[in-house]
Amino acid sequence: MSSQTGFRARIAALVGAAVFFGAPGATIAATAAATVTAAAAPSDAVVVSLITERLADTPGKELDMITVEYPPGGSSSPHRHDAYVLVYVLEGTVEMQVRGQKLVTLRAGESFLERPDDIHEVSRNVSRSKPAKLLVVALKTAGKPLTREAAPAAQ
Repeated sequence: MSSQTGFRARIAALVGAAVFFGAPGATIAATAAATVTAAAAPSDAVVVSLITERLADTPGKELDMITVEYPPGGSSSPHRHDAYVLVYVLEGTVEMQVRGQKLVTLRAGESFLERPDDIHEVSRNVSRSKPAKLLVVALKTAGKPLTREAAPAAQ
């Protein structure tokens, strides 16, 4: 098994364990106590932090699990994560695009991957009448913010 394949398998195992079982010692916030951010323009997203877990066997790294809910027609401005980010659509239909790649439409039950160098150009709810909700799991540098702004692509 190559080191890259092993790394991917390790990430998948870590994310799977965090998603399905919760990680021992993780900070799991009850719904009422979860960190909720209702972002003003340029993002319509409501972000709820579910778990942040430092990885004892991978110094300097942590897993973050959040939900992101877009109201009807809601979107986020271009941004990046400096992390491996797995996105799973829980409800609704969203359009996603990483700079340099094709625009994709995802429905409930489908997933999307972002890598540390990706610029997330498009993230929006397609529906004008129903919300869209995403489950996001990120492997990132401990203590760093999950998201930061990125300049839009030059026209």
